[in-house]
Amino acid sequence: MELHQLVYFVAVAEEGGFTRAAQRLRIAQPGVSAQVKRLERELGQTLFDRSGRAVRLTAAGEAVLPYARAALQAVEGARQAAAALAGLARGRVAVGAVTSHDVDLPGLLADFHARHPGIEVTLVEDGTDRLVAGLRDGRLDAAVIAYGTLPDGLGVHVVTDEALDAAVPDGHELAGRDRIPLAELRDRPLVCLPRGSGIRAILDAACAAAGFAPRVVFEAGSPGVLADLARRGLGVAIVPSSISRNRPGLHALELTDPALRGRLGLAWRASGPASPAAAAWLAHARARL
Repeated sequence: MELHQLVYFVAVAEEGGFTRAAQRLRIAQPGVSAQVKRLERELGQTLFDRSGRAVRLTAAGEAVLPYARAALQAVEGARQAAAALAGLARGRVAVGAVTSHDVDLPGLLADFHARHPGIEVTLVEDGTDRLVAGLRDGRLDAAVIAYGTLPDGLGVHVVTDEALDAAVPDGHELAGRDRIPLAELRDRPLVCLPRGSGIRAILDAACAAAGFAPRVVFEAGSPGVLADLARRGLGVAIVPSSISRNRPGLHALELTDPALRGRLGLAWRASGPASPAAAAWLAHARARL
């Protein structure tokens, strides 16, 4: 018994005739008939009733069909498993990340490389907007992004989710308060992450909804640097609460009306990874974050 005999047998059963099966398989009809007859001789049973205009399975054919399908599915599974291993041996993964985050990417990459030394991993840093575009068009397989609302078409594994504060130095006129409505920042000098970052996008969208544009006088790529700028009196910093509430000399005000939250997550295309190597990276990263 040969594999192609099972392929021909299943095709005839599903198409209801030798001619249509041959067309589906793109081979000559006599070849299909000859191989099915050879299979019948090997099994010692007639698999098709050829007496009418339509070809029908015999009782023996009905009994054999599920086993033939299972055999073909097993072969396809073996092929897919081999292809997956080949992808893991010779694959590539493109990973992106925002410039400011708390994810131990070097540790993740080193551990992944130890497990899959044949996979080439590239890493790029960029703003959230461009990282999201890279995920959507397939240039990136995964990315650490900062966001307020998850962009359409992406899946995400949340790493951090915390409130955004307005931070001022001790002794500032606002330092005696615990919270501040967003509208009160309308004319105040602000220090914030640059455009393209998740926190900046959250701030810009919230201010636009409140009817004004934020007056950003200093930009920096790190929330820690923003906190230092605010501590020196150069503007009100918009930073995660983990920064504003753990810096000496800095006073945190809870933002209200609306409250703002910043999220950091590992994102990927919702349609799933494009390769076995990308799937292995995602599983590795999600298990450790």
